[in-house]
Amino acid sequence: MKAKQEYRPTYQTSLVDPSDFWRSAADSITWDVPPETILDSTARPTARWFPDARLNTSYNALDRHVRDLTSEEDSTGADSLGPTGGRADQPALIYDSAMTGATRVYTYAELLDEVATFAGAMLRLGVRTGDRVVIYMPMIPEAVVAMLACARIGAVHSVVFGGFAAHELAARIDDAQPVLIVTASGGLEPNKRVEYPPIVLQALDLARIAAPRHVVVKQRPGFDVIRFSLSTEHLPGHTETVAAQWLDWSDMIRDAEPADPVPLAATDPLYILYTSGTTGKPKGVVRDNGGHAVALAWSMRNIYDVGPGRVMLTTSDIGWVVGHSYIVYAPLLVGATTVLYEGKPVGTPDASAFWRLVERHGVHVMFTAPTALRAIRRADPDAAAAHRHDLSTLRALFCAGERLDPATYEWARDTLLADRPDCPVVDHWWQTETGWPICADPLGLQELPIKPGSASVPVPGYRLRVLDYEGDAVPTGTEGNIVIGLPLPPGTLTGLWGDDERFTRSYLSAFPGHYLTGDSGYFDEDGYLYVLGRSDDVINMAGHRLSAGGIEAAVAGHPAVAECAVIGVSDELKGQRPIAYVVLKSDADVAYERLREELIARVREQIGAIATLHDVVIVQALPKTRSGKILRRTMRQIASGETWEMPATIEDPAVLVALEDQILAARADAADPAGEVTDNDSAPDGETVAP
Repeated sequence: MKAKQEYRPTYQTSLVDPSDFWRSAADSITWDVPPETILDSTARPTARWFPDARLNTSYNALDRHVRDLTSEEDSTGADSLGPTGGRADQPALIYDSAMTGATRVYTYAELLDEVATFAGAMLRLGVRTGDRVVIYMPMIPEAVVAMLACARIGAVHSVVFGGFAAHELAARIDDAQPVLIVTASGGLEPNKRVEYPPIVLQALDLARIAAPRHVVVKQRPGFDVIRFSLSTEHLPGHTETVAAQWLDWSDMIRDAEPADPVPLAATDPLYILYTSGTTGKPKGVVRDNGGHAVALAWSMRNIYDVGPGRVMLTTSDIGWVVGHSYIVYAPLLVGATTVLYEGKPVGTPDASAFWRLVERHGVHVMFTAPTALRAIRRADPDAAAAHRHDLSTLRALFCAGERLDPATYEWARDTLLADRPDCPVVDHWWQTETGWPICADPLGLQELPIKPGSASVPVPGYRLRVLDYEGDAVPTGTEGNIVIGLPLPPGTLTGLWGDDERFTRSYLSAFPGHYLTGDSGYFDEDGYLYVLGRSDDVINMAGHRLSAGGIEAAVAGHPAVAECAVIGVSDELKGQRPIAYVVLKSDADVAYERLREELIARVREQIGAIATLHDVVIVQALPKTRSGKILRRTMRQIASGETWEMPATIEDPAVLVALEDQILAARADAADPAGEVTDNDSAPDGETVAP
């Protein structure tokens, strides 16, 4: 086991001599041509890492763990957590479906065979290095196989989240211009099935480009067998643009010759991932091969403290960046075992779903979203379901996706993991664009004290600053715009697909020499960063800039509150007024007026007298994206009476419709002098509000 280093000197070294730092980190990767030049700072639109090196990401994730590393060339540059052969029989991927009850374990040798065969089948269809492949799949092993197979032959994959409708899929097809679409007969949700082929057909009708040459369908048990022909006469109601050749997955791979990994330039694109919540033309974040492999391998050892043979459970979806990085690529790059979970945190069948996985598969590190923990907390406030399972293997619980509010953190630490004081709950912060953490408690380097509400400290490689709108650094404890000094470290985005100008305009132009994260926050005196939310979530009240995230933290700390969202709506006198939309815990029993008074008092006490909470609205649920982010912008539009559109990324449209109905009803009651509910009330005085 490699000896741990201390955080502070490691961080300083990464900033003082980034080339030397990342040259050392690159030793954990197997290269076809090792890098001589580490950083090309002259490249545009952004600097490029390892520009003269060549490698294959699929080889690094699979082949090198299967081969016996007895030769000189295989063992050079490897530390004890670097490339290790002889793992052919070790589990690489564990598929566990709460929707079907199925479980399947793929060893490294078995996963390699599946990937090489599918890669060979793609070559037989004419897919070549640099071609794009759109993957529109549920959480099944074939989705992982397709991603790694693309990496094997140098095709650029673009995974589109399986919950997206045809319009969003069409926009991504138009932008990526794939030669192949890989899909399945359907996805499974609690109490419903989603048929994918009709969505693909509609998307191809909507797309402006010519249809890809082929569409491959993985047939799933429980769905009708889909058979298509090249002739449009078999596709009634669809135009000739959809007349790609539709193939069955099993037929496609039959007798295919396994493909060897293709050496690629480190700067060649590995994948395109479109940011969620986009409007108009989506932004396709591009990730390269070399920097991506180096950064993810480094993060596994030094942030998550996960190496060969350990088991990681990441409860995201492969359609999001968390799924790309920490379900698929990072665990396999270091020879660990990854768990692919098809299900929900609650309702499949209950709040014990995650803890069953931990016990059953001996999970060492778990990575989930705060919104998942809040859902579990609401359904099981005493964590009784968790305590029925053996969690003794769990060494750390990481959270990201939204800020881990102090109340949820304290529940996870003091209730969920009450008998595991040695298992830290770590909030960490990163973005689709960065691909790996910006701030974290680096457990593999040095476990630091946790501060509730903070994403901990900057990760080595990231030069973080907090600036005001003039571009000047703000004092400690003062909120401002969080930016990252250039060059960005390896593994971060190298641009937007086909749109360098938009990349520069969106991320590099606001503060020259810096990447704009779009988030606001502050550093404390110990160098811990507090990320308070998106910069456009700031509430301007009577000339004061109030953080919606700060107000939310105060509201969420109330013992009756399960989760909340604070938005600012227009006010003629004060500019904006903050309103808290609150979901109560399942066992909450509190009168509305008392709750409202207590929440207003908490905000005044913790934020200051200027932060007057205008109103509290009790809701059944908050509208969220499928990745767990609360749709604050859409909520703000509804509350302000603006025109809004149903976001493509929404988890449950019915939640947003119900919220709009509630807001409109309250507005109508406020306009009726005879009504019992005033402008500031969401329920009659004295009524006990239950969720």
